Amino acid sequence: METYGKILLIAMPAFLLLVLFEKWYGWRKGKNTVRHMDMVSSLTSGVTNVTKDVLGLAFALLTYEWLVDHIALTHIKATWLTYVVAFIALDFAGYAVHALDHKINFFWNSHLVHHSSEEFNLACALRQSVSVFVRLFAILLLPAAVLGVPASVIALVAPLHLFAQFWYHTQHIGKMGFLEKIIVTPSHHRVHHAINKEYIDKNYGQILIIWDKVFGTFQEELKEAPPVYGITRPVRTWNPIRINFQHISLLIKDAWRTKNWKDKIAVFYKPTGWRPADVTEKYPVFKIDDVYKFEKYDTVNSKLFVVWTWIQLIILLLLVSYLFGNIAAIGKPAIFIYGAFIFLFVYALSESMDKSRYAYLWAAINAGTGIGLIVYYNDWFGASTWLPFVKYVLAGYFVLSAIVVIWFSFYERGTEKEQPLAG
Repeated sequence: METYGKILLIAMPAFLLLVLFEKWYGWRKGKNTVRHMDMVSSLTSGVTNVTKDVLGLAFALLTYEWLVDHIALTHIKATWLTYVVAFIALDFAGYAVHALDHKINFFWNSHLVHHSSEEFNLACALRQSVSVFVRLFAILLLPAAVLGVPASVIALVAPLHLFAQFWYHTQHIGKMGFLEKIIVTPSHHRVHHAINKEYIDKNYGQILIIWDKVFGTFQEELKEAPPVYGITRPVRTWNPIRINFQHISLLIKDAWRTKNWKDKIAVFYKPTGWRPADVTEKYPVFKIDDVYKFEKYDTVNSKLFVVWTWIQLIILLLLVSYLFGNIAAIGKPAIFIYGAFIFLFVYALSESMDKSRYAYLWAAINAGTGIGLIVYYNDWFGASTWLPFVKYVLAGYFVLSAIVVIWFSFYERGTEKEQPLAG
């Protein structure tokens, strides 16, 4: 928990700088692939994901360490070859999990958020799920466990393998010659994120593209079919928490509404997108038919609102950084209270980005909760040790933020484009 938090203190600013660099580079080259609200939505999605992970709000049915202890036929030392074996095992397991996420209705809920952006850029790489509370990943590492690859090796390789999937979420790098035959490149992953009929459910590879070529899921990017990004049932919101639970909410509604008892169960394990016939007819859901003729979700914002949104995001990142850097000092259960506040902050922020009619209410709840925590602890989770006046600064900020969002709610509300809703 603490170690992962320390790693993220380095990784978060690095990712943010790269995202901002891509924004600047696109502007400089006249090919802007990063919209402000979409970027903030992606970054806040990343914040909720890493907050959940750092706080350990998920458990594994089987851990890799347990598998090694119980089924290893041999135990090997941690040499360079061991790390190669671990990398290959992780990459294959990642491919398999990725394919399952795309193929099964229930599992799609945990992956949908990553595809929910209608842009393709480095920021959307940070759109990761908070709706997964039970992990099955270790089961797919059986080959490494049988060989006795040490758990310490997997623990080191896994985060490196994850971070190495960031760079290829961009439209600014073309095809990469012979590397296209070996590793996942931006071209390969553009295909994966596209909703064109030629590209759906292709290129599941995470680092090596070889798995897709072996199992028949590979598709090259075609000049005659420019990738169109997103999902066929668009989420129509900037709110990452809403996005995380949209699909599972629809599945539960469909299971409740259908009159066929078999379908009440089948809706969860059927292929992604499947719905009972009686529910489909009575409760239709908007779906993109022509990928080249649909309007991306957007909200019309003043420059002042965009600036304010970025100020909110910076403060959110500072609050999260303090949590990650002081997990032990804050202690339990305070870290979970802090984590809940981070989720509330993200929800309130994204509701204002969506121009929700209740944005002012969420802003007031967020500010009231923040002030309430300061009053209860007479501090901000021990931060006064470093900055004696921090609780007064934060209290003032919470009051100001509520006032500003309330003002924006009535000044700019109604300026958003009309969008069809999914579900």
